[in-house]
Amino acid sequence: MAKSSVAAIDWITVLLFLTLVGFGWGNIYSASYEGEAFSFSDLSQVYVKQGYWIVLSIVLIIIIQAVETKFYERFAGLIYVIAILSLLGLFVFGKTISGATSWYAIGSFRIQPSEFAKACTALALAKFLSDMQTNIGYINHQLKAFLIIVLPALLIVPQPDPGSALVYAAFFFPLYREGLAAIYLVVGVSAAALFVLTLLFSPFWIVVTIAGIMMIFLIRTRKQKPKYSRYLLALIVITGFCFSVNYIFNHVFEQRHRDRFNIVLGKEVDAKGIGYNTNQSQIAIGSGSWTGKGWKEGTQTKGGFVPEQHTDYIFSTVGEEWGFLGATTVIILFILLLIRLIHLAERQKSQFSRVYGYSVVGILFIHFTINIGMVTGLIPTIGIPLPFFSYGGSSLWGFTVLLFIFIKLDSNRVNEW
Repeated sequence: MAKSSVAAIDWITVLLFLTLVGFGWGNIYSASYEGEAFSFSDLSQVYVKQGYWIVLSIVLIIIIQAVETKFYERFAGLIYVIAILSLLGLFVFGKTISGATSWYAIGSFRIQPSEFAKACTALALAKFLSDMQTNIGYINHQLKAFLIIVLPALLIVPQPDPGSALVYAAFFFPLYREGLAAIYLVVGVSAAALFVLTLLFSPFWIVVTIAGIMMIFLIRTRKQKPKYSRYLLALIVITGFCFSVNYIFNHVFEQRHRDRFNIVLGKEVDAKGIGYNTNQSQIAIGSGSWTGKGWKEGTQTKGGFVPEQHTDYIFSTVGEEWGFLGATTVIILFILLLIRLIHLAERQKSQFSRVYGYSVVGILFIHFTINIGMVTGLIPTIGIPLPFFSYGGSSLWGFTVLLFIFIKLDSNRVNEW
């Protein structure tokens, strides 16, 4: 890389990345350390593997920064197609691990294409939205954008990996930034809220309450001659949706999904079954108190009470060993990273770079929010990693590629018009 290119890199973002990766490795080491002598040649230890993956991530970063910026925009469509083919190939060549056919395996080496598909989709969406012929206000252009987002998600769901598929909702962040009508967000949030409320209360009373609110609003705005037919149609749709929730919940969701929702909603408690992970995670975090028990001193961690503690539940190690102060520090670091990325996205001169930047923000935000919520019992367990923290080569490399492509685009913003 030229000296000017290195100087143009946003080193604040790089520093936040390195801090999170370093802190993550330290907690992976603590969660998996069993008293053996430390050796970087012992590949049977997960912290050693993660160390090598971190080193290889640095190699990836150098390659990404060495590639010409225009490459990412010019070949965005081709990169997206390759990602889709890699997801399709799993149905033929994929290796099934823990019930999910999400990996390609070559000997002991495994790679999960869904982790890289997010960056590829971000590039494709940025390319489409930055096209001079694209207007996100048009329905046909909205449908094309939705197709770009939904296609990889639909290929990920049957692996089955619904958690990774859910992350694709993050791409609505750049869509709204570029002018997508707010009605989509209102409908989506309202549907989610109605779904949860209907699980808690009778659908009849939900519909009656909404009808009452509509009537009050119509009476107050009667002088403006509101279109009653629209309200009637909305009430009919809401009624149909509310009365279909229980059928969907009982006949479409799998039992494990129903159990996780019920636990979060407080409808049933299963501390030894489906709710075991979350319950033990909450115990571990709560036992850390204000300052934690100290690095490698977590009794829940050392006792192996929290399954998957070095992967999806790595944050429970932070809470137990570093306490409230350590957990808060990690959360603040993620928030600072997201704020910094929003700042970088807003200063881009090209729409392509801006859309890609907001895609990065959306993906990291969804992963961060859901993982923390899952570990603390606020969100049903769906199994997605904490960015830069959780153990896993594909996860770390996928997030590294996602972030550093944007850092490369930002370093070249002075040449974009």
